[in-house]
Amino acid sequence: MTSQTAQTSQTTQTITAAGTWRLGDRTVHRIGFGAMRLPQNGEALVSGAVPRDRGRAVEVLRRAVELGVNHIDTAAFYFSPLRSANELINRALAPYPEDLVIATKVGPGRDPSGEWLPHARPEQLRGQVEENLRQLGRDHLDVVNLRIVGADSIAERFGALAELRQAGLVRHLGLSNVQPHHLDEALAIAPVVCVQNMYGIGVQPEQDTFLRTCGERGIAFVPFYSIAGTGRQAGAVGDDSAGVLEVARAHGASAAQVRLAWTLQRAPHVLAIPGTGDPEHLAANVAAGALRLTSADLAVLDSLHRADGAS
Repeated sequence: MTSQTAQTSQTTQTITAAGTWRLGDRTVHRIGFGAMRLPQNGEALVSGAVPRDRGRAVEVLRRAVELGVNHIDTAAFYFSPLRSANELINRALAPYPEDLVIATKVGPGRDPSGEWLPHARPEQLRGQVEENLRQLGRDHLDVVNLRIVGADSIAERFGALAELRQAGLVRHLGLSNVQPHHLDEALAIAPVVCVQNMYGIGVQPEQDTFLRTCGERGIAFVPFYSIAGTGRQAGAVGDDSAGVLEVARAHGASAAQVRLAWTLQRAPHVLAIPGTGDPEHLAANVAAGALRLTSADLAVLDSLHRADGAS
C-alpha cells in the first residue's frame, strides 16, 4: 500500500466517523464540500475576483471525493472571471459517482460581469434550474434550495420549484437563509429535505431553536459560514477567541477544526459544507469529523456561542 493510498484510507475512515444523514432518498456523509470558494482566490461573489488555477480546483474536487465526500453544495452564481463552480464540478467529476449528491441554489442571480441581479421571480426559477442543469451536465438536480432574503412569503416561488420537482427536473427541495415560518409555509406545499442558514460558534445563536425544530421534523440543518463567521464570503477573519484556541491546543487541532467539530456535535441532523481551494485545508476539514469535543470543551464553546451572539 502506497503512502497516498494509506492516507486516503485513513481519512475516509475519518469522514465516516462523523456519521451520515438522509437527504430525501439519498444518504450523505455529514461532512460535505462547499464550492463557493473554488472559482477564485480570495473573496468570493465579487466582480473582478482573481480566478483560481483550473487544475488546482479540479484537483481539490477529485481529492474531496477520494476522501469520501459525497455531498457538494454549489450554485450557478458561484463564479469568477473565467471560472464557474458548476463547470469545475462537471469537469472534475463527470461522469458522476452514483452516491454523489449535488445540491444547488436558486433565487439570486448575477449578470455575466458578476454584478448582482434582483432575486428571481417565480416564473424565472425554471430558467435558473435549467442553467444549473446545463452547467453540471445533468438531466435532473439532486437538491435545489430556494435562497431568499427577507421575511416575505415564499409560497409562489417554492410552489414553482415544487412544479419542477413534479416534472422530474428536481429530485428534492430545500431552503436557504430562511426563518421558521418559511419552513412551515414550504412544508404545506412540498417536502423539504434541508435548511441552509448561517450558523456557527457565536454566529446567530438565535438559530438554536430552529436547528432543533428541523431535527424534530427529520430535516437536515446545513450551516454556512460555520468557519468564516462574520468574515462571510471573504473567509475566516483570524480573530478566534482565547477559548476556541485553548480547545484547539488541547486537541492538537486548528481553530477551524474546532468550529466544524462543534457544529457537527450540535445534533446528528447537522451537516457541514466547508469550502476551500487548498488540498491541505480540505484534508483538515474532513479530519474534523473525527474530533470529539469533551463536555468541558463544549461548556467553554457553548458559553462563547451565547456570549458572542449577545455582543
